[in-house]
Amino acid sequence: MSRDTLLSIGLLFLRVAAGGLMAYHGYQKVFGGFMAKMTEGVAALGFPLPVVFAWAAALSELLGGVLVAVGLKTRFAAIFVFITMSVAAFMQHRADPLQAKELAIVFWAIFGAIALTGAGRYSLDRA
Repeated sequence: MSRDTLLSIGLLFLRVAAGGLMAYHGYQKVFGGFMAKMTEGVAALGFPLPVVFAWAAALSELLGGVLVAVGLKTRFAAIFVFITMSVAAFMQHRADPLQAKELAIVFWAIFGAIALTGAGRYSLDRA
C-alpha cells in the first residue's frame, strides 16, 4: 500500500474513533440532562451568556464529533471541538490533577491534528 493510502486509513480510524467518542460525550450533555450543570460550569469560568456558550460547547462536541467521524466539513468541525477542548483542558480543569484533565488533553491533541491534516481520502469531504 502507498504511504498516502496508509495515512488515509490511519486518519479514518482516528476520525471514527475520536469523532464517535466526542459525539457520545456531546449526546450525553444535550440529551442526558447535563446542560444545567454544564451552564453552571461555564458561568463559573466567567463566560458571558453562559447558557449560549454551554450549548455551543455541547453542540460542538455532538455535531462536531459526528461531522469529523464521517469526514464532512472535517477541518471546520475539528476546529470547534479543538476550541471546546482547549477550554475544558486548560481552563475548566486547570487546577485539577492530570487524571482529571487527560481525556480533554487527548481530545485536544487529536482534534488539533485533524484540523491541521484534514480528513484524508476516505471521507465525505473527498467524495
